[in-house]
Amino acid sequence: MESQNPLPYSDPKQAAHSLLGIVKELANEITPDNFDSNSVHLDSKLDQDLGLDSLARAELLQRTEQQFTLTLPTQTLAEIETPRDLLNAIFNAEQHPTSLKASAERIELPSASNYPDHVTTLQDLLRWHVDQHGDRPHLYVYQDADNVESISYHTLYQQAKIIACRLQDLGIGPGDTVAIMLPTCNAYFYCFFGILLSRAIPVPIYPPARPSQIEDHLIRHSKILQNAETKLLITVEQAKGLSTLLKLHVPALQHIVTTEEIKTLSAESVTSEQQHIGQAQPDDIAFLQYTSGSTGIPKGVKLTHANLLANIRAMGKAVGATSDDVFVSWLPVYHDMGLIGAWFGSLYHAIPLVIMSPLNFLTQPKRWLWALHHHRGTITAAPNFAYELCVNKIADADLEGLDLSSVRHCWNGAEPISPATMKAFTQRYQDHGFAPEAMTPVYGLAESSVGLTFPLKTRTPRVEWVDRQTMMNSGRAVVNSGKAVNVDGSETKVDQNINSLLDHSIPLIGLGHPLPGHQIRIVDSQGREVPERQEGELEFKGPSSTLGYYRTPDKTAELYHDEWLRTGDRGLTMEGELFLTGRVKDIIIKAGRNIYPQELESAVSQLDGSRKGCIAVFASANPKTGTEQLVVLAETKLEDEQKKQQLRDEIQNLSFNLLGIPTDVVELCPPHTVPKTSSGKIRRSACKTLFEENKLNAPQRAVWWQATRLFMSSAKPAFVRFRRLAADWGFACYMWLIMALLAPPVWVLVALLPTQSACWSVARWGARSLIKLTGTNLTIDGIEHIPTDGSPYLVIVNHASYLDGLVLLAATGKEHQFVAKSELKGNVFARTFLEKLGTHFVERFDTQKSLTDSRQLTAFADSPRPLTIFPEGTLYRMAGLHDFHLGAFQIAVEKQIPILPITLKGTRSILRDKSLFPRKGDIDVIISPLIKPNGSDWQATLALRNTARKVMLENSGEPDLTRENTR
Repeated sequence: MESQNPLPYSDPKQAAHSLLGIVKELANEITPDNFDSNSVHLDSKLDQDLGLDSLARAELLQRTEQQFTLTLPTQTLAEIETPRDLLNAIFNAEQHPTSLKASAERIELPSASNYPDHVTTLQDLLRWHVDQHGDRPHLYVYQDADNVESISYHTLYQQAKIIACRLQDLGIGPGDTVAIMLPTCNAYFYCFFGILLSRAIPVPIYPPARPSQIEDHLIRHSKILQNAETKLLITVEQAKGLSTLLKLHVPALQHIVTTEEIKTLSAESVTSEQQHIGQAQPDDIAFLQYTSGSTGIPKGVKLTHANLLANIRAMGKAVGATSDDVFVSWLPVYHDMGLIGAWFGSLYHAIPLVIMSPLNFLTQPKRWLWALHHHRGTITAAPNFAYELCVNKIADADLEGLDLSSVRHCWNGAEPISPATMKAFTQRYQDHGFAPEAMTPVYGLAESSVGLTFPLKTRTPRVEWVDRQTMMNSGRAVVNSGKAVNVDGSETKVDQNINSLLDHSIPLIGLGHPLPGHQIRIVDSQGREVPERQEGELEFKGPSSTLGYYRTPDKTAELYHDEWLRTGDRGLTMEGELFLTGRVKDIIIKAGRNIYPQELESAVSQLDGSRKGCIAVFASANPKTGTEQLVVLAETKLEDEQKKQQLRDEIQNLSFNLLGIPTDVVELCPPHTVPKTSSGKIRRSACKTLFEENKLNAPQRAVWWQATRLFMSSAKPAFVRFRRLAADWGFACYMWLIMALLAPPVWVLVALLPTQSACWSVARWGARSLIKLTGTNLTIDGIEHIPTDGSPYLVIVNHASYLDGLVLLAATGKEHQFVAKSELKGNVFARTFLEKLGTHFVERFDTQKSLTDSRQLTAFADSPRPLTIFPEGTLYRMAGLHDFHLGAFQIAVEKQIPILPITLKGTRSILRDKSLFPRKGDIDVIISPLIKPNGSDWQATLALRNTARKVMLENSGEPDLTRENTR
């Protein structure tokens, strides 16, 4: 192919000059303030010297391919360490336009007839698929950029059995841990299940980015291997020579083997399938998921077979997964999102999984999209930065003919999500068939297997714009009037322009509701649950929850808060949906890894030229990559620029040696720049603000002024927290005082008054007084829908709080016939009060007695005082509408009288189930039009129930939690 310009690699010197120009340009973009073009030469280290991380090197390869009109092998990203390495790769590459061969084919498999709902372990899951459809393709593994090899369930099982037997020959037995340090390849899947079939515990760890890093990489991961007491490591050939060194660091390690060595086994041995090891149990540890950190004490999340299967089933239910789906993934299989979400999820639901190496994606992001096109992928997932790459790093010419119309779920998770990135991706690829509602922000963490919250219905991403100052000062989310700027590009009318909106608002992204069977809650610093729209720490529980960290009891103890597990994230809920606002600790997420700033800060403090204890490491959003960048802010007394550059280089090298990745920005500043608390702790959030507002080099003020400002800035957050805590306690005490003052006279009057109408008048006065005196804003919508002609009707109400009955007393102006649980008859005070108001009691637990009580209620349905029923039967702490018992609807059909649905909003936030700590809040009462029964049979009862439930779901804005127990 001819080029308009002379080919730059026809002359080695010209090629080198051209390549160095590309490198300098990119390095200057990454670190514009610290860049020295004279420091870039052919033998410069891309990591240590130039600060190019994996994403930056991927960008370097793309620019090189474009400039030199060629395609480099995928492995180039993992092999190059210097510009000279890249130059050699250029001379070895064939010249042709960078294009993707359309060799992949559409996947069309027959639907699976049933699903393994009864299996209890991963081993049983694979065997079930082998028995049901062993020859059905399960995996489509990209061997390189273009060639795909399929693996059936039968092949996976047979290869895994070979490895299991070999592991037993090497002394591996039930409960032993075996580490896998392999790239995405066929052998990875064989080895993982081979370990499971031997009843050992797989420990996935990520492989080194480049062969030359193996020694540092293994030493860095030796703490993981020590904690896991790993007996055997399956790895790449290059690591074999380091076995002696590694065994010195990991005393329990007995063998380091390659995939080729572990598959070497005689056919006779394979026939003796593990007869002596017994069957795996649901509560056995299935594998250890180590949180991606750096040099700190590693935390291996213990995930049992029961945990994993519960999570997979819940996620499948949430997204409606079927065997007709096709999952396309480039996510690493040592990471929970790729391992559990992509592989195990596909395995369970008989979904073909198309998987490629992360290097395939990073070097050419278009390969991911074209894989979705060719295989007609319906489900995929990636962190936010991947969508950013697809927006900015793919040329329009490379998208000609691309069709993404088959994609129905494009999960976005594992790192902070950018509304701008989602909008840009959606807008760019909408013309290529991408549906705006396919973009699906989700939330999860390893401690909950992988998934925790998913949107419960297909929709465009929900982005709420909340007032910035209110959020910062009180932690309360007050939605801005201009919030309705949709991610799909459409705009609802706003009261101000977008620039003003951004200046005064913070975007919060809806991450969905808890998976079926799971719960979340937001708690304050005292561990009490807060109302909706109030920020706090996110906690969770459910069948996917880990039992703790492997051989780290102190960390496990920190994880638990009674029966709940701490996430380390801050957030809030709106209508039960999760919105994250930040992190409890200053953890930095970089390239899918968790980085703990204290480690790097401590190490940098030891360098000559830096001021000990005056180093801040924090994350700052990088608008170019859509991910977080790692920033080191270091105080120094050095003034000579050459010495300062030397210190920057040392910090860069230290970061790489300690964390395995370079820093994005090294900012040197004069003494007293790094803000600290009064006790001397680094204030990283303040450092981040100074950095992002470009105020690090502002003129230094007098010491007394700095001290005053420091005191004021430190005192303000403490004062805000104290004020919020005092306000919460003050309101709770005040409300109980008002109740204590109102309850006795109201109870006495109700107990003594002779007529029911008089009792109702007193009770109504008490309820309205409580609402008024506590400053609760009660809004009633639809009061005109209450019949006034005296004709009979039934009232059904959602049950959210202990306050629901009082709210109905105050809001409707009607005398109700409440239906209450029979347990209340055991309390003389409650029984006396309720009986005087004409309440009927129904048995809940004795089926025969419950049926008799329900039938007796039919006799009271003709009264002008409406029979009022909470069809959920009880109240729940978590937002959502639960199952409706059919009694009320059966009565309505039998008597042919209409139902009046009343929806209560806000009572749950004021006083939740199992809580005696009231919170200030507002209450909405929505009275819907009457619903008349259509027919007199069983189907009419169901139809009436379904219609009423649909109305109440729409009015409440809460999720549908049918058949879930979320108390």
